[in-house]
Amino acid sequence: MKAEKDQKAGKWLVQYRYTDWQGNRKKSTKRGFATKREAEEWLRQFLLSNSCDFNMKFEKFIDLYFEDCETRLKKNTIRTKKYIVDLKITPYFGQLKMNEIIAVNIRSWQNLMMKKGYSQTYLKTLNNQLSAIFNHAVRLYGLKYNPCRKAGSMSKSKAEEMSFWTKEEFKRFIDAIMDKQVSYMSFMLLYWTGIRLGELLALTAGDIDFEKKTISINKSYQRIDKEDVITSPKTPKSKRLICIPDFLMIDLKDYVCSVYGSENSDCRLFYITKSYLEHEIARGVKKSGVKKIRIHDLRHPYIKHTTKNIILKSRKPKLPIILIVWVSCFLHDGRPKRFKVNAALARQHSRPCRNSLK
Repeated sequence: MKAEKDQKAGKWLVQYRYTDWQGNRKKSTKRGFATKREAEEWLRQFLLSNSCDFNMKFEKFIDLYFEDCETRLKKNTIRTKKYIVDLKITPYFGQLKMNEIIAVNIRSWQNLMMKKGYSQTYLKTLNNQLSAIFNHAVRLYGLKYNPCRKAGSMSKSKAEEMSFWTKEEFKRFIDAIMDKQVSYMSFMLLYWTGIRLGELLALTAGDIDFEKKTISINKSYQRIDKEDVITSPKTPKSKRLICIPDFLMIDLKDYVCSVYGSENSDCRLFYITKSYLEHEIARGVKKSGVKKIRIHDLRHPYIKHTTKNIILKSRKPKLPIILIVWVSCFLHDGRPKRFKVNAALARQHSRPCRNSLK
């Protein structure tokens, strides 16, 4: 298994044998190397990864890690992982060998990250990603242990405070942006239904049942590398049926009728971007004087306090229906109020929802 000169191409090649994942011995050839040293280095790294020898450097294992993940994770998830790894993890661990990284190295990296002033939740995300890499090495490639476990975690998984608008604050905000129909309808849906931004941007006319007054959430939209990408929602349980009140349905029906091409049930209703909505929320905040929040914060009153998931079994086998009932109950001081949803609503999931918002 030595590097040889390819006389025809003028490049270097290497022939080698290896054992595949089914235990079969294979023979293969890798061509196109500019130098003998480059060919021999590639062979060495290949044999290291194939034999589970963790004498390889961390940056080399990262290539193997993403190769394994690319067929199992969504494109945007891979993109986010690579951003975190390339900027926050590889610069510190890249030249260290996998089997030489110990808890002390992890703790030093954690201390460095904590000094940068990142939020508690972001620090938790960074640590979880590093731990996921070592878990992958332990689970699939035989690394003895995950050093992140000995080092311990850093920061908290949940933020201490949540930002949200009360009903009165939202009314002031929505009045300030009523001059743009697409902005008005976008924020009305985001606030009163609690759907995610990607779910909003993926909505089509076919997802709306005007008779039953429901919206079906079954996909998500993302703009990745200048391409429109439609994927499944964030989690399996994110596929759900949302009942909406009369006033919102009237506004939505008017909006759908105004969208060119909406007669096509597969036509997206919101041809806008995240940056557009971020600009609009900043414009509305400045004009109305309400406190500044993120687009995602519009979900907080529902997800944290006033959401109940009722998972129902459909008459059709293997077709679960997830009914999410959104109820906005505010105390005099504007904070969301906990409540119990009547189980009888579950038996009426096929009927129009009335008085879901008061």
